[in-house]
Amino acid sequence: MQGLESTSRTNSIHLRPHWGRMFAWSILLIFLGILAFALKHTQQGPIRIGQKAPDFTLTTFNSQQISLKNQSGKIVLVNFWASWCKPCEQEANQLEEAWKFYQPEGKVIFIGIAWTDTEANSKAYLQRFNVSYPNGPDLRTRISQAYRTTGVPETYIIDQNGKLAGVKLSPFLSVNEIRSQIDPLLQP
Repeated sequence: MQGLESTSRTNSIHLRPHWGRMFAWSILLIFLGILAFALKHTQQGPIRIGQKAPDFTLTTFNSQQISLKNQSGKIVLVNFWASWCKPCEQEANQLEEAWKFYQPEGKVIFIGIAWTDTEANSKAYLQRFNVSYPNGPDLRTRISQAYRTTGVPETYIIDQNGKLAGVKLSPFLSVNEIRSQIDPLLQP
C-alpha cells in the first residue's frame, strides 16, 4: 500500500508542472498572436482610396463633439497637423481660405486634428493663422492610428458615402490644389 501512495504522489507531482507548462505556452501563443495582429495592422500603410474611412469622434478645442458618421452626405476634409510642424504652417492659410469658400453651402466640412501637440500650443497656432473650421486634439493618437498616419501634415478627403476619395501626404501649396481634390466630388 505504501508503494501505491508514493507512486500516486510522484504522478501528481509530475502532472502539475505539465499543466503549468501548457498554461505558460498558451499564454505565450496568445501574446504572439496579438503581437502579430498589431504588427500586421501597422505595416498596412495608409488607408487606400475607395476604402471606408475609419469613423471617429473628436472633441474640439471649443468642447464640441464631431463624429465622422454624422457627416454622411457631406464631403469631409480631415487634416492632421501640429503647431511645431513648419510644413503645416505653409498650408494653414490655404486650408482656411478653402474652408471659407466651401462653408456657406454646407456641403463640405473641414476638420483639423492636432497630432501630438499641447493644447496651449495648438490653440496659439489656430489663433495665429485665424483658423475657423473645427479643430481638436488627437488624444492618445487614436484617430491618427485609425488612419495610419505617417506624419504631419496629412490630409484625407472623404466623399459623401464615407469612402476615402483623396490623400495628401504633404502640405497643400494652393487653394486651387485643395479645390482640385474637392470640386470633382461635388459634381452630380
